[in-house]
Amino acid sequence: MLLLRNLLFYPVFYIGSIWHVVGSVLLVSLGSRRHFQKLVGDWSRWHRWCARVILGIQLRIEGEMPDGQVLYAIKHESFYEAIDMPGLFHLPSVFAKAELLRIPLWGTAASRFGVVQVERDQGAKALRAMLSAARAMAAEGRPLVIFPEGTRVPHGTHAPLQAGFAGLYKLLGFPVVAVAVDSGPPYHRWLKRPGVITYRFAEPITPGLPREEVEARVQAAINALNPVTSA
Repeated sequence: MLLLRNLLFYPVFYIGSIWHVVGSVLLVSLGSRRHFQKLVGDWSRWHRWCARVILGIQLRIEGEMPDGQVLYAIKHESFYEAIDMPGLFHLPSVFAKAELLRIPLWGTAASRFGVVQVERDQGAKALRAMLSAARAMAAEGRPLVIFPEGTRVPHGTHAPLQAGFAGLYKLLGFPVVAVAVDSGPPYHRWLKRPGVITYRFAEPITPGLPREEVEARVQAAINALNPVTSA
C-alpha cells in the first residue's frame, strides 16, 4: 500500500503542477496579477490535498500567526513546507536561493509572485537589493518568510543559522516568529509515509536584540519538534 500511494502521488501531483506553472506564466503575460496569485495559492493547496488524500499525511498547526510586518523564520526539513507556504500564508514573500529562480517557467512564476532572491556571497550590493525587495513586499502587507538554515536539514540534526539571517533581522527591524516543523520523517525521502506534520508557531521575538540572543532563541524555537539524535 505504501508503494502504491507513492506511485500514485508523483504523477498526480507533478502533472497537476505543470498545468499550474504554465497557467501562472500565461496569466502573468496577460497582466492578470490577482488571478495569477490565486493560482499559485491553488497549486500549494493542490500539493497539500495530494499529500493528505494520496499519501495520508495530515497537517497540524499550533500557536498563532500574528498580523502585520513580521519575519517568519521556519525550520526546513523537506520540500513539504517550501511548497506549502502560499497555502499557509496569504501571499507570502519567501526568501529563496537565486538558483531556484533560474528554473524554466517555475522561476519566472516565482519571481512575479514576489519571491525575494538570495544571492549568496555576492556582497553589499546584493544585500541592498534583497532588503529593498523585502521592504517593498512588506509594505504591501505581505508576510516575509525565510528558512534561516539556508537549506534542508535532516530531522534529528541541528544546523547553524546562515549569517544573513541576523543581518535581515537587524536591518528590517521586524519582529521574528520562529516556526518549528517536523516534516522530515514522513516526507523527506523518495518513499513518503503517512503521518502528521506539525507547524508550531512560537511567540514573536521583538526587534533590536543582540545577534547572539536572537539566533539562540530562533535556533531553539525552530528545533522544538526536532530532538537531536546525532551530531
